[in-house]
Amino acid sequence: MNRREAIAGALAITAGAPLPIPRRIVSLNSCLDAMLVHLADRSQIAALSHYAREAQASTVAAQARTLPYTWESAEEVIDLMPDLVLASQHSALATRNALKRLHVPVQRFKVPKSIDESLGQVRKVARLVGHPDRGEALVARIEAAIAAAKPAPGARRLTALIYQPNGFAAGPGTLVDEMMDHAGFDNVARRFGLKTWGNVGLERLLADPPQVLLVGVSAPGARSWADRIMTHPALKAVAGRMRQAPLPEKLLYCGGPVLIETAAAMARVRVQALKEGA
Repeated sequence: MNRREAIAGALAITAGAPLPIPRRIVSLNSCLDAMLVHLADRSQIAALSHYAREAQASTVAAQARTLPYTWESAEEVIDLMPDLVLASQHSALATRNALKRLHVPVQRFKVPKSIDESLGQVRKVARLVGHPDRGEALVARIEAAIAAAKPAPGARRLTALIYQPNGFAAGPGTLVDEMMDHAGFDNVARRFGLKTWGNVGLERLLADPPQVLLVGVSAPGARSWADRIMTHPALKAVAGRMRQAPLPEKLLYCGGPVLIETAAAMARVRVQALKEGA
């Protein structure tokens, strides 16, 4: 597709006219990378973000390593002559502005705050890439995974907290909070006064520990901040009341197909914690 066709596509979006199926799609966000890999034809993917290749940040790293990528610069994206760019609200502003000036079609997505919002994004991306049937199939897989992660009716729930570098934790109004609820956890971030994302100091955690501490880890086997927190001497005082469980950080921020792995991981943690007497 040449630049004239890309401009025509952008004008069609503005006019509300039906769009042709894009043939050169660029993603600028790791969460959108995962959706694109699941929903688009391989031949449609002109490039993913560089984050897609990082195993600690992406659930599609293996596939991404066989596909082109960019570092999100305007020059790289423009040279690819895309007829559709998928961007997040955090994508580089300079790149988005440059694409806008050249009338390159850009679809920008917010961070989903709920499961329903995430599923809506899956359907939207599927329509944009011309495969709405794949969107519905992926939605069905996500819903099935979430349903499978739910404890049986009447089963005991556990209190839990997501804990990441600097005590960063997920509170109410976040996608991961809703996922915790579906997996049988009561998020204690509320009792620490968190609204959406915020910080919980180690001292406050020790004073009122949850039954399960879901520690965000950046990469399996790598020595990280999370490892140091999990072995902090002060935690020995609450070892009998609080169990720690690693949870890959790549499962905490994205919706879409990532939720399949998030749901399964949380369910495993809960089952193991109950076995250990939580």
